[in-house]
Amino acid sequence: MAKRIRADICIIGAGSGGLSVAAGAAQMGARTVLIERDEMGGDCLNTGCVPSKALLAAGKQAYHMGTGEPFGIAPAKAEVDFAKVHDHVHGVIAAIAPNDSVARFEALGVTVIKEHGRFRDGSTVIAGNAEITARRFVIATGSRPFVPQIEGLDKVPFHTNETIFRNTSCPSHLVILGGGPIGMEMAQAHRRLGAKVTVLETQRAFGRDDPELSAIVLGRLRKEDIEILEGVKILAVSGGEGAIKVSFSDNEGERSVEASHLLVATGRRANVEGLDLEKAGVEYTDKGLRVDERLRTTNKRIFGIGDVAGGPQFTHVAGYHAGIVIRNALFRVPARADHSAIPHVTYTDPELAHVGLTEAEVRQKGLTLNVLRWHLAENDRAQAEHETEGVIKVVTDNHARVLGATIVAPNAGDLILPWVLAKSQALKLSAMAGVVAPYPTLSEISKRAAGSYYTPTLFSAKTKMLVRFLGLFG
Repeated sequence: MAKRIRADICIIGAGSGGLSVAAGAAQMGARTVLIERDEMGGDCLNTGCVPSKALLAAGKQAYHMGTGEPFGIAPAKAEVDFAKVHDHVHGVIAAIAPNDSVARFEALGVTVIKEHGRFRDGSTVIAGNAEITARRFVIATGSRPFVPQIEGLDKVPFHTNETIFRNTSCPSHLVILGGGPIGMEMAQAHRRLGAKVTVLETQRAFGRDDPELSAIVLGRLRKEDIEILEGVKILAVSGGEGAIKVSFSDNEGERSVEASHLLVATGRRANVEGLDLEKAGVEYTDKGLRVDERLRTTNKRIFGIGDVAGGPQFTHVAGYHAGIVIRNALFRVPARADHSAIPHVTYTDPELAHVGLTEAEVRQKGLTLNVLRWHLAENDRAQAEHETEGVIKVVTDNHARVLGATIVAPNAGDLILPWVLAKSQALKLSAMAGVVAPYPTLSEISKRAAGSYYTPTLFSAKTKMLVRFLGLFG
């Protein structure tokens, strides 16, 4: 006999977005049901953001053991125990997991159901032997790796981000299909931990980022002996465990590369299957749900958030969406999602961070613009740490309003935050130029870049004439 549950809000999917909605709704007094068929925490905790950053951190430790010579410290060859690296990665996951656990959410008052959820109709979800009716529903089922149709790929063992972190031994040669954030982060992490790495990208590596700044990161990766081939066409994959052959063509003709391991990092696909969305009147494509600015689906009682909503696929977007949904679903405030100031970061070393429009996007829109740059080589902290490969690039309109910013630097993901604020609040450069930045820090590059906008006027002939004129009065 079905167990009937009445709720104010029912969430399908316990990734970052679903958990945020559930925690917020329950603590605000709403009767809340959370359905998750797999691991609590979703992709980010278990197979995405957290393990990838933990692996990158291990790689950075190994790398820096061999880069002390400029500081007068003899380089040492890192001895990597990959099994212990694996334990470190999963230890980080385990340390964070209690925050996302069933026990924590039940303590908050959430009814957690560990089953597959599907719609019976527009107001009812079935999960195991439970039948949930609710005033509002939230679909937060996330996304999964997109695996392209390549001849022979289904016959050879390969990894995606869902399996790459299970390795307890370092690949001797890792071939990566895809030069986006996942592919490039895993390339550098594995290279620094001892693997030979080849990246095959069908278009341009870091394709959505400013090519001027992404070229700096690509230069560093190639300097670390990572082979990055762009503009290739993957023809076929063959072989077996430990001996995989990838055939491809590029401007040099048809050729191949042999690898011990293959990682497919060619994008993501929304998890919309198996939800019986048609029964609920929810329209969707393989890219995600059809949602409006308030994140409502074609059934206005059902919301879609995070990766499955078909927009930017970042954990911080899912968290942002959660706040929008809570305002709409619980407080009936017509809050709308605005993605114009959503930052994204690739956590290579150096990091590549961006918010707003790139220079190319502004030019495509036919807008007038100013481009400001400040190089790390002109920053005293960067000089002290021998981290001078990097730059900040800011794009503004002719009224000094920030249109976009890109940073290549150590911890660029942290340095981008004031530009996210500037973009989201339509601030002018004077706000950034006028702040007092602590010295010596990398954060000074933001103030310097903003200040450079005013330099031509400040030190112009007219200013000099004014100073001399005022000097006549004592």
